[in-house]
Amino acid sequence: MRRRPWSGGRGRDLLACGLRVSAELVVTLGLVLLLLVVHQLWWTNREARQEAGRTVQALQREWGPPPPVAPSGDPVVPEPLPPATGPGGTRGSGAPPTPARTASPRWDQAYAVLRIPRIGLTAPVAEGTGKGGVLDRGYVGHYTRTAQAGRAGNFALAGHRNTHGEPFRRLDRLRRGDRITVETRDAVYTYTVDKGLARTAPSDSGVIAPVPRSNITTSAGYSEPGYYLTLTTCTPEFSSRYRLVVWGKLTAMRPR
Repeated sequence: MRRRPWSGGRGRDLLACGLRVSAELVVTLGLVLLLLVVHQLWWTNREARQEAGRTVQALQREWGPPPPVAPSGDPVVPEPLPPATGPGGTRGSGAPPTPARTASPRWDQAYAVLRIPRIGLTAPVAEGTGKGGVLDRGYVGHYTRTAQAGRAGNFALAGHRNTHGEPFRRLDRLRRGDRITVETRDAVYTYTVDKGLARTAPSDSGVIAPVPRSNITTSAGYSEPGYYLTLTTCTPEFSSRYRLVVWGKLTAMRPR
């Protein structure tokens, strides 16, 4: 039996069919990638912001109204804040200690509200910096081995800069003198932005030390005990290669 000679038309048909299938696969892959981007950049933000907002409302219902604010907008301070002192009587910076009256928060528990008027941020603060239980829910996470709000040492926090609520998206816009408040069941603590570090390595643990000072850029940070706030997030945007750091000092408190 003789074989039929190769048909050029049939070959062209097979080639065209292969090209159509390839094009459809490319389009499908593009749509899947587009959906993933939409999910990361829009949907995770929407869900996380909604959950964070509900958590803030729940905390404030539980605590009741915050303490009063003076007509000038300045915090009402019950008495003058004397200088803080460090070990051995060393003069420190910030305000006197205001010990919390409640037990330490549980892991992943939301227990405070962070407000940064400069960037329009109101977000719950939870214990720990795990992604699933804290950061991916739109919360700001407290580094567990650092001081609590109002305590001597360094109250250090982390938050997403992109996706999942991105509470620290505009952290780079903070300037010296900007006010940051941390509200808890017991008090409202006001910190004032003092310094920053535009870029450092994720391994730079010195920035969240009790006396914060970069282990890499050793000129950045402090040299004496005090009452500090540290905010950290990823930089540049849409990357986790480096960390952006903002430091503040405790300047006032209002007991509830």
